Amino acid sequence: MESLNMFTNPLNPRRIPLKPFQIRYLPKTTQRNLSSPISCKLKSSQKDTTKSSTKLVSRKILLSENLPPPLAEEGDGVEEGKPPENDKNGVRGLWLKRLPRRVLSVLSNLPLAIGEMATVATLMALGTFIDQGEAPDFYFQKYPEDNPALGFFTWRWVLTLGFDHMFSSPIFLGTLVLLGSSLMACTYTTQIPLVKVARRWNFLQSAEAIRKQEFSETLSRASVQDLGVILMGSGYEVFLRGPSLYAFKGLAGRFAPIGVHLAMLLIMAGGTLSATGSFKGSVTVPQGLNFVVGDVLGPTGFLSNASEAFNTEVHVNRFYMDYYDSGEVSQFHTDLSLFNLGGKEVMRKTISVNDPLRYGGFTIYQTDWSFSALQVLKDGEGPFNLPMAPLKINGDKKLFGTFLPVGDTDASSVKGISMLARDLQSIVLYDQDGKFSGIRRPNSKLPIDIGGTKIVIIDAIGSTGLDLKTDPGVPIVYAGFGALMLTTCISYLSHTQVWALQDGTAVVVGGKTNRAKAEFPEEMNRLLDCVPEIVGKSASEHSEDHGG
Repeated sequence: MESLNMFTNPLNPRRIPLKPFQIRYLPKTTQRNLSSPISCKLKSSQKDTTKSSTKLVSRKILLSENLPPPLAEEGDGVEEGKPPENDKNGVRGLWLKRLPRRVLSVLSNLPLAIGEMATVATLMALGTFIDQGEAPDFYFQKYPEDNPALGFFTWRWVLTLGFDHMFSSPIFLGTLVLLGSSLMACTYTTQIPLVKVARRWNFLQSAEAIRKQEFSETLSRASVQDLGVILMGSGYEVFLRGPSLYAFKGLAGRFAPIGVHLAMLLIMAGGTLSATGSFKGSVTVPQGLNFVVGDVLGPTGFLSNASEAFNTEVHVNRFYMDYYDSGEVSQFHTDLSLFNLGGKEVMRKTISVNDPLRYGGFTIYQTDWSFSALQVLKDGEGPFNLPMAPLKINGDKKLFGTFLPVGDTDASSVKGISMLARDLQSIVLYDQDGKFSGIRRPNSKLPIDIGGTKIVIIDAIGSTGLDLKTDPGVPIVYAGFGALMLTTCISYLSHTQVWALQDGTAVVVGGKTNRAKAEFPEEMNRLLDCVPEIVGKSASEHSEDHGG
């Protein structure tokens, strides 16, 4: 501790021991600016015969009212080895100031962003592989605990982590938020500063600095003004300051990464809004019946908000199908009418697959069809509407069937005529013993006699399968993808910079580019070949003529 109480006199280098001292400050109520004149004599170390060897120096010491706190004395309550409370607060405040910068540095880390994108892609693939929106019983049967997929994946993983509604699950949305934060951090810490630097008029004042660029050349007898004219003709923005020239082109290419990041943020925001703010529903409606839009649509997330258009009533005017020459169904159509609360028709359209109806923010898609009922005459009586039931068969082809009782319907074993159909254009009939009886087309009015019973097929009534959906995120997603395609194309524009300096009769030229580095020297050589050579007078005189 002795070394702490030593003072070195700059005029006399030997050490002088100092006595221990203690600083005390005035009470707060008595603090004021104090001044005290101090006079001292400084001796010169060298003798001066012409001037006095001593000088009187006067200085004034000012004590401010904002005095530092007094030093703690022994026994003032500060434990040895512990910093004062003010020091703790200062360290904590400094740490809090640096925290945002540290967070930005972590979020803008490229490996972290790549990992986030890989996680999002993996979750999206799982959402495509796992059926979405099904009842729990479906997952109990498909992913049982006694036979787990991949040896460990069961229904508990699906329901616990929310993989049954992947795109609105907390894991997926949290990963999207983290990826969006990384994109914004990268834009703020990297891309925006690069653009600011690229926009500056950066003149190089030395020939050595210009020669260190990716491309450099010296024109022996040329004028920097003539070079500027040539560069302007090739699309460069040219700036002159004295003998220095700076030119650039393709600055939009520097803005493109920012646009790409913003486009990705739009896509993620639109996708999140679609997953959490949409309504979805499906319905199968027989021809001639109605339904209300709001009775079919159900919310998909916490941001879903119903609108007045949900009160719209939809009437199925007609359902029909087109067929290939082979008899297979090629397309199906539904003639729909929309009515408001007052019963007025506000819209009518015939929809088909890939040709939906859009009204009031919701969309109606043609997705499926079914066989609702078969109208028949029995021995001239009727018509009777026989409901058609779907039958399970191997393969994806549909098969529907119905049954027309004949004879004593109160008997324990009722017999009748069976009717099967794969579509709406032909009906296959079987007698009471299950033997084939014939085929009839609806509306053909051709009767068929089966066991003494005369049957006429009047009409086949189909049902249309419709999907209804509201998706407020679709315009945002489309805008994001459009911006992504545009900015991706712009990012391929080369940002090229050229510097030049008039060095006597010569012009030193240098430049660099961030893309097309192989073609850049060829382009520069082509432009420099167009610069005229100064003959008959110096390049500096030629420059003065241009300046005048």
